Amino acid sequence: MGHHHGHSHSHSHGHSHTNNKKALFSSFLLISVLMVVEVIGGIVTNSLTLLSDAGHMLSDAGSLGLSFFAIKLGEKKGTQINTYGFKRFEIIAAALNGLLLIFVSLMILYEALHRFFAPPKVQSTGMLLISCIGFLVNIMAAWILMKGDKEENLNVRSAFLHVIGDLLGSIGAIVAALLILFFRWGIADPIASVIVSILIIISGIRVTKDSFHILMEGAPAQIDSDKIKKALGKIPMVKEVHDLHIWTITSGYPVLSCHLTITNDGIHDDILFRAQKVLHDEFDIEHSTIQVEKEANGCPSPHGTCN
Repeated sequence: MGHHHGHSHSHSHGHSHTNNKKALFSSFLLISVLMVVEVIGGIVTNSLTLLSDAGHMLSDAGSLGLSFFAIKLGEKKGTQINTYGFKRFEIIAAALNGLLLIFVSLMILYEALHRFFAPPKVQSTGMLLISCIGFLVNIMAAWILMKGDKEENLNVRSAFLHVIGDLLGSIGAIVAALLILFFRWGIADPIASVIVSILIIISGIRVTKDSFHILMEGAPAQIDSDKIKKALGKIPMVKEVHDLHIWTITSGYPVLSCHLTITNDGIHDDILFRAQKVLHDEFDIEHSTIQVEKEANGCPSPHGTCN
């Protein structure tokens, strides 16, 4: 019986990792400054839309800081206790971000409902000015995060969704400020808050769902286990592929383990090499553990867990 383990990291992965760190840290600084501006502006102008956006900014600043910290922590080498290092913390951070988004949105919705029945007086000019500043800052933050690896990295994607939520919040605040300024329509403030909250909740649910899928060791959506079985089964001398498991350690880090039953005259090393090559070249799986079993011996599991 043979056992093989293959793992490698490409240069491009390291490059995108550095980009992710820079993008998250720069966005964190931008959003933190804007949050302070919006809190002061929201209190001075008595605008719930600005204060709700500032509340969202607070969750953003926290999540961006947490995301940056998670990537830094993920760089630490594996230990005897944490053999994969701390890469999984990135996913925990993304899950916390998603839950935080949902919580903040529900708080804003609750306050907005009160304001529907008693719309307060809002200083629309100040609200408009701060909303425009927020809009510009959020465009900058979104542009910075666009340069990160948001398609592969769930943490960067959750941060990007936070900022897009902020951008929509700023647009909502601008529209509400204009309606109050020109039509004296005070109810526009809580309406804008409700719309922003609903959009934030949707993105929060999406990020939380993706994070929990990874934490529950779910198979990556982009990898088809049946295709992997067929591809490995086509290797000469391979009779059967079983006990196949695919999961994700952190975003862009899929892991696979399986058993290969080979003919009695099959050569372990040759088949292992071919299997690793198939997984790497066709499915972009760099980290795999493969157990090879001779057909005559069968699966060595005493509990019949091979399936």
